[in-house]
Amino acid sequence: MAVYTHVSAEALGDFLTRYDVGELVSAKGIAEGVENSNYLVDTTKGRFILTLYEKRVDAADLPFFMALLNHLDAQGLPVPPAIKDRNGVEIQELEGRPACLIKFLPGVSVSHPTAAQARSAGNALARLHIAAMDFALERPNSLGPKAWEELARQCGDSLDRITPDFPDLYFDLLTELDEVLDGWPEGLPRTAIHADLFPDNVLMRGNDVAGLIDFYFACTDFRAYDLAVMHTAWAFDTNGAALDAGIGAALLEGYLDACPLPPDERAALHILARGACIRFFLTRAWDWLNTPADALVTRKDPLAYWRRTRWYEANPACFA
Repeated sequence: MAVYTHVSAEALGDFLTRYDVGELVSAKGIAEGVENSNYLVDTTKGRFILTLYEKRVDAADLPFFMALLNHLDAQGLPVPPAIKDRNGVEIQELEGRPACLIKFLPGVSVSHPTAAQARSAGNALARLHIAAMDFALERPNSLGPKAWEELARQCGDSLDRITPDFPDLYFDLLTELDEVLDGWPEGLPRTAIHADLFPDNVLMRGNDVAGLIDFYFACTDFRAYDLAVMHTAWAFDTNGAALDAGIGAALLEGYLDACPLPPDERAALHILARGACIRFFLTRAWDWLNTPADALVTRKDPLAYWRRTRWYEANPACFA
């Protein structure tokens, strides 16, 4: 979450008149994340999240995201569907941006999850995949392997200037990218996936998952890739230098308890994790190099994912 587009109290109050949610009491921009503009909104009838979709989110994809959230919500998953206005409309416009008012889910995202929390989160991902098996809509992964080469080219040798610790980062990235694309699997089971289930997108109450949020990278892809993404996000320390094997094992145990993986998916996890690291390194690097200085947004360190990339490369048997 983040704030790129500023919304005045007057504009927000007028926006809320479309809904049966009461009158505006307060609104606060949320700085975490990098994708959209988000506000925590309190009204006389409750608490909501207002999201304005910025350039990286294609407005044409919003019906897919809304339909997926409604589908998962109907099956009892703790996800935040959009609120319909008095005319049954979910997707609005505010300050020249597509916008939605979204159900608020109580809970906290944890910076340093415990093994018990990781197990619960892995189980929640598995239940998401099971619930999505009969979801009819599809959306290609716009940040899947086909996009990585172009994004690497766009970043170019500017990557070498991120840090003197990796003076040949662009060359090394291209070498790693070639290896991963050459080994990328085919024919694995596909479903609607979250594709971004970091700890800050999981709300916890104690050791239990209270909410799965931020579905704006959701797409149709390998379910094992979704699990690999989650492993890269949960099982390392903040700067990506060290693996917490207990957290990684608990995450996998929680997933496999609900959704066992056949041998071909289990064997593919390693190359899928390397690909996930490239994906997040590239998008973080692009944002690091191009985020406006006055944006209310927390930039995320791309090198934390480059270190993960190197760790997986050096540990091919980590999922065995």
